Amino acid sequence: MTPPYRLHYAPDNASLVIRLALEARGLPYETALVDRAARQQDGAAYRALNPGGLIPVLETPDGPIFETAAILLWLADRHGGLAPAPDAPARAAFLKWLFFVSNTLHADLRMLFYPGQYVGPDHASALRDRLTARLRGHLALLERAVAAPDWPGGASEFYLACLLRWMALYPEGFDRGWFTLPGYPALAALCARAEATGAAAAAIRAEGLGATPFTAPHPATPPEGSAT
Repeated sequence: MTPPYRLHYAPDNASLVIRLALEARGLPYETALVDRAARQQDGAAYRALNPGGLIPVLETPDGPIFETAAILLWLADRHGGLAPAPDAPARAAFLKWLFFVSNTLHADLRMLFYPGQYVGPDHASALRDRLTARLRGHLALLERAVAAPDWPGGASEFYLACLLRWMALYPEGFDRGWFTLPGYPALAALCARAEATGAAAAAIRAEGLGATPFTAPHPATPPEGSAT
């Protein structure tokens, strides 16, 4: 029987967040590697699924879904367990932090990793300086939120753990001394929680993430395709 979901992924990309969510709910799915080295995400077939050409896409019986937060929210509403129920008091907090992680933290990280997509080469260093200052502010907000007793948890934790992983690893050749996970105890504890799940174990096997992908990350050595 064909699984109901098909995840278009590249190792150690934002698709990792969706893989973790699917695994956490025990949902059957198949994967389709997007060969970034060959710019497959720019091809007509992939653009028919996601006109923006970004990874991931999740094909579902209701059609393809793109945007990481949208996929997470759709899976949560369809299958439960990844977020507070729509009528739960914690739902509002879950939504605001999910979209803060997606629209603010992840968006700023993308600019940090790919400054050439936003400014010319003469301005890349200045942009990165501004972004690291902004990111420190985002992390301070999240540290307080995650430490608070009303932190809603859910799929936002997988998303945040992945972003923290990438902060520790990328961009290659850039001084990443501005960020160390132990400096944020609540976020470090969140990473440890995510790392201890069966979902993380499955992702480690699938994408070559190493034994400690969130608390002490190393670059992926993916058995499928290439993350470059």
